[in-house]
Amino acid sequence: MFKSGFVSIIGRPNVGKSTLTNRIIGEKLSIVSNKPQTTRNNIMSIYNKGDEAQLVFVDTPGLHKPKNKLGAEMVKMASESVGEVDLLVFITEPQSKVGKGDQFILDNIKDKNVPVFLLINKTDKSTPEEIAETITAYSEAFTFKEIVPISAINGNNVDTLLNLMIKYMPEGPRYYPEDMITDRQERFIVMEIIREKALRLLEQEVPHGIAVEILSMKTNEKGTYKIEANMLCEKSSHKGIIIGKNGAMLKRISTYARQDIEKFLDTKVYLRIWVKVKEEWRDSPFLLKELGYKDR
Repeated sequence: MFKSGFVSIIGRPNVGKSTLTNRIIGEKLSIVSNKPQTTRNNIMSIYNKGDEAQLVFVDTPGLHKPKNKLGAEMVKMASESVGEVDLLVFITEPQSKVGKGDQFILDNIKDKNVPVFLLINKTDKSTPEEIAETITAYSEAFTFKEIVPISAINGNNVDTLLNLMIKYMPEGPRYYPEDMITDRQERFIVMEIIREKALRLLEQEVPHGIAVEILSMKTNEKGTYKIEANMLCEKSSHKGIIIGKNGAMLKRISTYARQDIEKFLDTKVYLRIWVKVKEEWRDSPFLLKELGYKDR
């Protein structure tokens, strides 16, 4: 009997949703950064277990109270994904009580007629007592079908989690070919790699007003890629920070992004990035649509 279904991983920003997805799939498909709300689109990642099962993971933007139109679109996508799956996986980190952010999410899923797992992530940085306190606090706030402590960063207990997920999946078809690991095109993955490098290297210097627009992706007869992209920011002062003194920061972003893109595409890549100012793009319906964050 082949089992298959869709799994939505939900939780506050920065509790390890994308790290867990990347760990399960074995590829860097979802952007990972220390900044909140780094996942901006629903990304489907596909896990195949031979002739036994196929799990399709929906890595969603974090459910949060939006501050602009971009935030509203992110919450809309997250809410829609929650309503169309076979299993909800709520992920948090060890803490003695349920915080407001987590309670907001639990309130949003309490009427969903699907099983809900509780994952307590970052056990590699926690004591058994802290994990036990978390289990007690969250069990009092919500009825979970399964509770699984894990470490997404080192893979601890992830195999146990996968087996439990398969157990709760219905009998069904293989929705995607066995060799397919994501529903996203190469262009989208390249865009996310560039954006991740910018967020990591800029740290707290530039807030979330960064987007990446792929202008062209072309290959020559040798299979080498030539990629041109715009990095959009909201203020002229941010543009200067992104470019850096004598172009040093933009060069670092481009170099690290190119290295990861070459690993992903398995070929040589020439990457050129320009920095453009688009004031208040996060509140522009037109730009949000152009950049793929609206009406997908």
